[in-house]
Amino acid sequence: MALLLSDFRKQFSSLNNIPRFFRMIWAVSPRLALSNALLRLVQAAIPVAMLYVGKEIIDEVLRLIATGNLSSVWADARDLWRWVGLEFGLAIVSSLLGRGISVTDSLLGDLIANDSSVRIMRHAATLDLFQFENPNFYDKLERARTQTAGRTMLMSLVLSQLQDLLSMLFLIGGLAAFNPWLLLLLFVAVIPSFLGETHFNQRTYSLTRSWTPERRELDYLRYIGASDQTAKETKIFGLENFITEKFKDISERYFQANKKITLQRAAWGTLFSIISTASYYGAYVFIVLQSITGAITVGTLTFLAGSFQRMQGLLQGVMGRFTRMTDTAMYLQDYFDFLAIKPLSERNTSNKRVPKPIREGFVFDDVGFKYPNTETWALRNLSFTLKAGEKLALVGENGAGKTTIVKLLAHLYEPSEGRILLDGVDLREYDPDDLRREIGIIFQDYVRYSFTAADNISVGNIKERLNDPLIEDSAEKSLASEVVETLPARYDQMLGKRFSGGVDLSGGQWQKIALARAYMRDAQLVILDEPTAALDARAEHEVFLRFAELMLGRMAVLISHRFSTVRMADRIVFLEDGKVLEMGSHEELLAKGGKYKELFELQAKGYL
Repeated sequence: MALLLSDFRKQFSSLNNIPRFFRMIWAVSPRLALSNALLRLVQAAIPVAMLYVGKEIIDEVLRLIATGNLSSVWADARDLWRWVGLEFGLAIVSSLLGRGISVTDSLLGDLIANDSSVRIMRHAATLDLFQFENPNFYDKLERARTQTAGRTMLMSLVLSQLQDLLSMLFLIGGLAAFNPWLLLLLFVAVIPSFLGETHFNQRTYSLTRSWTPERRELDYLRYIGASDQTAKETKIFGLENFITEKFKDISERYFQANKKITLQRAAWGTLFSIISTASYYGAYVFIVLQSITGAITVGTLTFLAGSFQRMQGLLQGVMGRFTRMTDTAMYLQDYFDFLAIKPLSERNTSNKRVPKPIREGFVFDDVGFKYPNTETWALRNLSFTLKAGEKLALVGENGAGKTTIVKLLAHLYEPSEGRILLDGVDLREYDPDDLRREIGIIFQDYVRYSFTAADNISVGNIKERLNDPLIEDSAEKSLASEVVETLPARYDQMLGKRFSGGVDLSGGQWQKIALARAYMRDAQLVILDEPTAALDARAEHEVFLRFAELMLGRMAVLISHRFSTVRMADRIVFLEDGKVLEMGSHEELLAKGGKYKELFELQAKGYL
């Protein structure tokens, strides 16, 4: 009993989300929301009106039969036909109201689904980059993202619930006027079923929530088991059985856990259904006996029997819908919980603008950084400068911290200790959006968007997506124009195989398209984080030569494993284990005879 009460309290508390949800509904379209509410208000009164009119029709028919003096069916039975006409009119109105409710439900549902998805995307954009790299955070995001259909269903459930509650009030008035004891019998019949549904809905929600990581894994396995991105390796390495067996194992364990709850729910539901049916027929016998004894008319018999049956159906619907509604409202809590997540670093509210032009440059002052929930330092005691107009190369083995430095420069991360200065001012004091507008950056793991070639280039400065001359100029500078000229629809060609008519590109071709993004904005700092790894040495060298010419007077950061490329930088920072090991020009580092020279000569032997 204590467990049932606990389940009930949990589900009832989830209704606290409903007012906030209604504010969302009202915000997307006040006109549609109000129209839906008015239609449902009128529709709620139709059932009791139909039953009462039916009672009058039966009583009038029996009266006419009893008198037996019908000289004309139409003349002597005018009252009967008036009641029949009224019932016909109510039926037409009910049908029209039902269609109106269905239309407004559908339109509101679409608006709510779109609005909630937009809210999730916009809020996600405000969060820190490394929050997305946290599995617990990603579970919350996944629950919020995948419950769009549930939020649409909740809207219909809540509105239908209110409509049925209004209908019940009208019916309660009719039943109470004849025999209030029928109401007590009705509630006794339905309450056990309601408590049972509440208990099992809570168990289902708990199961679904606890299995979020496993369900994400199932989605991932489903994707890699049938994807154009993984098909080659799946076939070459013979991974079909491994992937499918892994999927079958997880899905079977989830099925067994859910099966237990489903069977228990069915067993208890059957018992409660028998109790409910027996109660209805007990009340029906009572009404029939009253009719036989003349305590009520036959019309009243049909009214009470119909009202009781309708009331029982409505009450069961309300109770059952309540458990589904509170169940869905608990998932709504996941959505609100996600929207309540704050950035791990306090979001900068400063309006300080980045200097134009930048006069001194960036200074890393004893910077340390480690990712949340880890004890390992990715960077530690890091100090160096990036001067205005300077081209700086970051070199080091994998894991040395090169990409982390780039993300700190772009203010995607904030230092765990130390500070980064721009023209003598802490980077945290600048407006982050304004700072990023002054930085053009292409990461090594750039995204291959299933957009047109033009849009794939313009993502570097999406506000200029309609600026064809700028797009074409950027493509020319990055050598992407050579790729575009081979496409059937040139800049209007859809890239990737996800959509019909799309054309896929080679790795090197994609990289040229991605490089064009760096030229889309008039940035004061341009960063290339190994975006040319898929190009051959000659093509990469040509890209960087052109890049060096175009970056005259601007700051640039180059990351490449090829020493023949980074030697064109003004200075080279050699990193090891998140610290600066050596720093200087190419010639200076060779003269030092340190780790840089060792790796340079080792790589040079590969070309002999």
